[in-house]
Amino acid sequence: MTKITFKKGNDFYEQVYQVVSLVPFGRVTTYGAIARYLGSAQSSRVVGYAMNNSHARVPKVPAHRVVNRNGMLTGKHFFGSDNAMQRMLEAEGIIVENDTVMSFTALFWDPAVYLL
Repeated sequence: MTKITFKKGNDFYEQVYQVVSLVPFGRVTTYGAIARYLGSAQSSRVVGYAMNNSHARVPKVPAHRVVNRNGMLTGKHFFGSDNAMQRMLEAEGIIVENDTVMSFTALFWDPAVYLL
């Protein structure tokens, strides 16, 4: 297990990026799981906004590993082309059909379980 220590004054987006950076290769998480882990369960939409803004961030965060609660690639239009997010996931061995992660439950990485 990894422990995240948030620095005083870290904004919410920065905390989101720290969590997303820990999502393992070949796994996915959700906007809501990240929001709950950060103690702001009603902020899944804000997590989505952070993912939308993450593409210009250095270092990059694996935003393609964040999907909606049903495993759908709802943020795919922020990756430059309609299938870029899917291609990134498939490069990690994740099967995507009809914009949905197959075996979503088995691939789901919950930060509340894996992070202290």
